[in-house]
Amino acid sequence: MSTIILIRGNSGSGKTTVAKKLHQLLGSKSLLVSQDYIRRNMLHVKDKPGNLAINLIDSIIQYGIQNCNYIIVEGIFVKSIYENMLLNNLQRSNKSLSYYYDLSFEETIRRNNTKKLKKFSKVSMKNWFVPHDFLENKNEKIINEGITQFQMLNIILSDLDLNKLDINTFNKLKI
Repeated sequence: MSTIILIRGNSGSGKTTVAKKLHQLLGSKSLLVSQDYIRRNMLHVKDKPGNLAINLIDSIIQYGIQNCNYIIVEGIFVKSIYENMLLNNLQRSNKSLSYYYDLSFEETIRRNNTKKLKKFSKVSMKNWFVPHDFLENKNEKIINEGITQFQMLNIILSDLDLNKLDINTFNKLKI
């Protein structure tokens, strides 16, 4: 019984942090598939149609469906490039949850500026920004600017029918 948890949105929205914390909470038998890590670190490819990362991400998700309870898939995943692969995988799993951070450009800049590590330039983020990039997936939940990381994790845990986090446990999670 596998569940795919897809977390998408523009750069700087907070999806990677939420995905890493969720991965910690779900523990063993969960798989974290990070688009940026695969595309940038493993393959060094540009985010364009037909890039090599698409098939590798697809293969990793399929491995997860066969071997893991939870597959957390996170990234920008621009609809025009990744939609078919993502929707096919969401249909393959026993259960799927899909979340899209629909934030303003200004909010993504604000959130990016709170990062401790690698921050992206405003110019780069503007070049990557795609507003309202919803999938053709009726189950995709839209996440707005008012949702904190703590609230987002509790939304996902609730959707998984798991116990919600208290703020002390949340604060102890490391990424």
